[in-house]
Amino acid sequence: MNIKTSLVLAAVIVSAAPLSANSNKKNQPERGMLEKMEAVTCGAKQKGITGLGSVWASVGITHVNSNEKLCPQYLLRTDEMEYEIRPTDGKHPTVLEVGREAEFKIKKNHMVLSVPEGSDRKKRTYEVVAMRPTNPDSDAQNSSSKSTVGP
Repeated sequence: MNIKTSLVLAAVIVSAAPLSANSNKKNQPERGMLEKMEAVTCGAKQKGITGLGSVWASVGITHVNSNEKLCPQYLLRTDEMEYEIRPTDGKHPTVLEVGREAEFKIKKNHMVLSVPEGSDRKKRTYEVVAMRPTNPDSDAQNSSSKSTVGP
């Protein structure tokens, strides 16, 4: 009777071990490479008195200074996906080092990113602007070669 109990206990432990390994993997952040940075337009700054409307227009005061606002946009590449991200802090965006490896987690349309080997290891929030597969052509070729049946 003692042997049967120990065998059942061993079977339970062996079957539970792979389940705990998968849960640890899910909690770990993904890793990717910061490939490039671009300055893209993300709005416009306007200074002037056009908001007062027709009162000032009747006097002839309609001067407005406007210039485009530029924001940094990064390309983060993983094995499966490419992400284009922008910082959510528009006033004081931190410039990331291109060519560094970054750790990230995605929550809805935001990405929490940190560069562990960089000068500062803070976690910052970025907005995901675009996502696309890394190799869409190779996936299409693999699926078309599998689906064709030769004579």
